[in-house]
Amino acid sequence: MSVSGMKKQLHKASQLLNERLMGAEGTKLDEDFLKMEKSVTVIHILLAELLSKTTEFLQPNPAYRAKLSMLNTVSRIRGQGRATGYPQTEGMLGDCMLLYGQELGAASEFGGALSGVGEALQQVAQARDSLDVNVKRTFIDPMQDLHNSELKDIRYQLKKVNGRRLDFDYKRRRRGKVPTEELRQAWDKFVTSKELAERSMFTLLQNDVDQLGRLATLVTALLDFHRSAHRILQGLHGNLQARLTAASNKPERRFRSRKIRVRSDHSSSIGFYHQPSSVSSGEQFTVLPSRPGSPISCYADSKLVLDQPCCRAMYSFLPNHEGELGFNEGDVIVLTGRVDANWYEGTLGDRTGLFPVSYVDVLVPLPLP
Repeated sequence: MSVSGMKKQLHKASQLLNERLMGAEGTKLDEDFLKMEKSVTVIHILLAELLSKTTEFLQPNPAYRAKLSMLNTVSRIRGQGRATGYPQTEGMLGDCMLLYGQELGAASEFGGALSGVGEALQQVAQARDSLDVNVKRTFIDPMQDLHNSELKDIRYQLKKVNGRRLDFDYKRRRRGKVPTEELRQAWDKFVTSKELAERSMFTLLQNDVDQLGRLATLVTALLDFHRSAHRILQGLHGNLQARLTAASNKPERRFRSRKIRVRSDHSSSIGFYHQPSSVSSGEQFTVLPSRPGSPISCYADSKLVLDQPCCRAMYSFLPNHEGELGFNEGDVIVLTGRVDANWYEGTLGDRTGLFPVSYVDVLVPLPLP
């Protein structure tokens, strides 16, 4: 800074101290100018707050925002493409449901429903990613440009107006010691700066159409997202209702502990039993409690195996014709043959007859012919 420039700054500081501490009266700006200046200040604060809150609305987790900002900065420095996008909460919940739905498998109604909900939530997350992109492009970026360019210029002009006013008031206070021409030049500079700042503020405050248009694009982007989310969730709701109806109409299955025919390592004899262990005619038998998913598991010390073809009843069957074998859910039936693709022949206790294939779960299959 030159000596003359430093002296000018000292004169401005002296005038400001006189006004603040000594009560000296400076040149008054007109009421319209002050109103516009106040409005511009409000808009400046508003834009800073609005940009911050909009970003928080789209990306509520500050830790993820900071990480994403860092990754994007590193990617730009390295000349790479855009880094991974913000992890949407719907997507994280959908990934969790999809993972465990696949673990439970398609045979589980709950697992299938979990997978369906997970896929739908992933679609909602994709719609929210599109919302982020649209809002940034049509609302955040234009508002950021307004904040960083036009408003920044206006604030610089207002600062210059205040500086030139202080310079003029200082020279006016020292009238007689300052040449008249120098005082007139200070006044002209002050008036020119004021008119330039006034014109810029007027243009900004009268340009409501652009600001309304940006608000409209924000609302449109939100509306598009909620329409997409509504469509996705509406389809998911119908799918879940269908699953619920189908599950409710399935025959009720009840757990019933049943005896199983087994052979001991100590004897080739076969029998049905419920007691923990017994010895009869030199033959040793051991209890084999049934358990869902492990019909041939044995918890006894002796190793027992199913020794002949058999099956377990998944549903109760009431015979409609002579020659059919009736049974209850959970009964274990010895298979003696297969009539065709739809009917087995088997024995339950002292009864023998035919029964449908779809009603049983084969534990030990029939030997191939």
